[in-house]
Amino acid sequence: MSNSPDRNLWTEPEHAREYLQRADSLPHRTEGESTLLELVPKEAERILDLGSGNGRLLKLVREDRPQAEFVALDFSSHMLEALHQQFDGEPKVTVVAHDFSLPLPLLGTFDAVISSFAIHHVTHERKRSLYAEILDRLRPGGVFCNLEHVSSPTERLHLEFLRHIGTTPAQEDAANKLLDLETQLAWLREIGFGDVDCLWKWRELALFAGIK
Repeated sequence: MSNSPDRNLWTEPEHAREYLQRADSLPHRTEGESTLLELVPKEAERILDLGSGNGRLLKLVREDRPQAEFVALDFSSHMLEALHQQFDGEPKVTVVAHDFSLPLPLLGTFDAVISSFAIHHVTHERKRSLYAEILDRLRPGGVFCNLEHVSSPTERLHLEFLRHIGTTPAQEDAANKLLDLETQLAWLREIGFGDVDCLWKWRELALFAGIK
């Protein structure tokens, strides 16, 4: 599985550009995104998108939930520039610069917190504490939906995944800090989320969710 250095590669615009080129072309990604859309409450009034990147997931959910207000949170200057280009002038979208390796800022409460291929870039310890912060910021009945890159149970399966996405171990994202799905599902249950489940999975791509 992938091991990564401690330095934050997201301060480097070239790394962000290369990541988007890979992430936006992931096989079966649209299947996970479609399943995520099923989970976000139709009547949601406020939605937080953690690690918004270039706004791909936010745009999809916004088109499906036009009445909702959105907060898009990201750290990378390249991603923030893309978000501002796409959503500046949109009164229902607020872009916030924040590194979620640090505690989440006070942004109010939400009916849904969504994330797409972002949380696997923080340490495992921070993943767990971030999940607890997300639960705290959800309104009763609110849902957390994480479309995520998780680790494979064996090296052979990991290499098969890389082959299917057209990459090699030498080309792996050095910022990855992959963790197995089962551990993360257990964390959500321990923290206090209800109805925790993996709703979609293809190899190392998984959509898992829980409700407050």
